[in-house]
Amino acid sequence: MKEAYFIADNIISSLGFNTEENLCAIEKQTTGISLIENKELSDNPFYASIIDADKLNNEFSKISDNNDFTQFEKLCILSITDALRNTNIDNNADDTLLILSTTKGNVNLLDENCCPQIERERSFLWKAADQINNYFKFKNKPIIVSNACISGVVGIITAGRLIENGKYKNVIVCGADVLTKFVVSGFQSFLALSSTPCKPFDINRSGLTLGEGSGTIILSSEPKSNMENIIYCGGSISNDANHISGPSRTGEGLYLAIKKAIKQSKNKIKSEIGFISVHGTATPFNDEMEAIAINRMQFSEIPLVGLKGYLGHTLGAAGVIESIAAIQSMKTGKLHATVGYENSGVTVPVYVNSITIEKEISSCLKVASGFGGCNAAVIFSKK
Repeated sequence: MKEAYFIADNIISSLGFNTEENLCAIEKQTTGISLIENKELSDNPFYASIIDADKLNNEFSKISDNNDFTQFEKLCILSITDALRNTNIDNNADDTLLILSTTKGNVNLLDENCCPQIERERSFLWKAADQINNYFKFKNKPIIVSNACISGVVGIITAGRLIENGKYKNVIVCGADVLTKFVVSGFQSFLALSSTPCKPFDINRSGLTLGEGSGTIILSSEPKSNMENIIYCGGSISNDANHISGPSRTGEGLYLAIKKAIKQSKNKIKSEIGFISVHGTATPFNDEMEAIAINRMQFSEIPLVGLKGYLGHTLGAAGVIESIAAIQSMKTGKLHATVGYENSGVTVPVYVNSITIEKEISSCLKVASGFGGCNAAVIFSKK
């Protein structure tokens, strides 16, 4: 079985248009969340992390003079382009594949007044994926992963498995979502949005904060030379079948996903897990469920890092962006602070990291959970 190496990445968010800009801001505990007053998104002001549309268009104009792309498609194309710059991948090769992870894609095209020059068919995820795939002239038909908020992690697990089994040499995983009135009103209907920037796991949290962004991570069966490589060790997906929006109160689904991911990875993990990149939405049910699952695994002493206080919940992009940050932490030895966290708001003991610290890290666990009771866990380790 082949190894799957992480060879390149990119993050685009309100904090910057590449991985370095984003991680520099996070290390300084700078948040991209602000109060948004935009009638096109919501009749009432709300806190969110939003990308500057003018800057997005300006950056896109540097790589293409074709404006026949939606905001969502531009984010994906910019992110993939930047990640590919650091590789020697042949876009036309038979052994290269694109995986697109998203929850809503071009959902704004359902509004007939939005982007009149764009064909309505691109509201279908498969059509949007084809548009992005064709821009790069990738030979293989793209795979779309749309499984609520675990989509990004599922995309990485899918890529890792495909490479391990020799199906492809290179797999590009791009996760992206943008904020629209459809998305914002959906979370408002659940009364899920926080009245302040979100505070994962904190006793004073009041809900989640939405964000938009794109992340691209490239896996390959060929490692980069002259550097310490990070590999995909294993991953698992589960469903607790508890409720359409509420997670299991016992953390059963996430517990099983973590347990199976660790079992898959036991022969590849270089040492004990150094930290856990949590989903950390700052909603009472999600935070509590995650804490219970982690505690059941007897991981209560392992530092937890949550990034949604910086970027908001970027939906289909979250798992990719947060995995990139986790892998970079392994390379730099810097554990990020969970901004917004001060005092525990869960009923079982867990160690939420609240300050930026330096720590030698050989392996880490990334987890995610989403509507419909879906859960995912993936493990990365130094080779």
